[in-house]
Amino acid sequence: MRRTFFLGKASTIAALSVAVFAYAAEPAAPVKPDDPRVQLAKKLPGAKPEDLRPAPIAGMYEMVLGNNTVYVSADGKYLINGDLYEMASKTNLSEIRRAENRVQVLAAIKDADAIIFGPKTAKHTITVFIDVDCGYCRKLHSEIDEVNKLGIRVRYTAYPRSGPGTPSWAKMEAVWCAKDRRDALTRSQLDEDVGVAKCGVTPVANQYKLGEDAGVNGTPAIFTESGDYIGGYLPPQKLAAYLDELKAQAAAPKKTGS
Repeated sequence: MRRTFFLGKASTIAALSVAVFAYAAEPAAPVKPDDPRVQLAKKLPGAKPEDLRPAPIAGMYEMVLGNNTVYVSADGKYLINGDLYEMASKTNLSEIRRAENRVQVLAAIKDADAIIFGPKTAKHTITVFIDVDCGYCRKLHSEIDEVNKLGIRVRYTAYPRSGPGTPSWAKMEAVWCAKDRRDALTRSQLDEDVGVAKCGVTPVANQYKLGEDAGVNGTPAIFTESGDYIGGYLPPQKLAAYLDELKAQAAAPKKTGS
């Protein structure tokens, strides 16, 4: 899939001691003892050999840290944190890798744990991380009927920006505890009181964690099935047009320059 655009800003790596969350696009092949990645991984806190794969640049390996992709020299002396472009085709290779990772993250969100608006056979399906106290989330939901009529199925997932133990978190727990989650979500977006959580464990904490892994940096955070991070609110017609554009771009053959 070709991507010549950049969606969102990759977060800065504070330290290599952060946990490594690797969602490989394909099952990792067994690593043999003499594989050079074995020794390289020992120099990278939290890394496993299978987290590393050859980068497009000779002598470098690619590794995923959270939702970021970094490049490490084979001897472990140098690390590059930044997007890698193929000049001939003007393709952002790092964004392609991030999209692969997001697909795996989003796949971990079961439909049963999401709040879904729209038919199963829609033209497009998007996963939207929302905060019940987010103004643009409310605007998006106020237009949900139009969004659905344009052939877009919406999977809402929880991402209370203020974090655990906050009023927004408690509201989202209550929504996900409701017998009718769709109705509770709609009422919450109208600033109505949906009560308190009474069902014990909800998917909110897990979805919040997955949102972090996917690189959510604001709400609503809209992701396509192909792992594209659209970002924030778009009016229904513009959202539909953008989804059509992304789908067409994904289906187009990759072009390479000379």
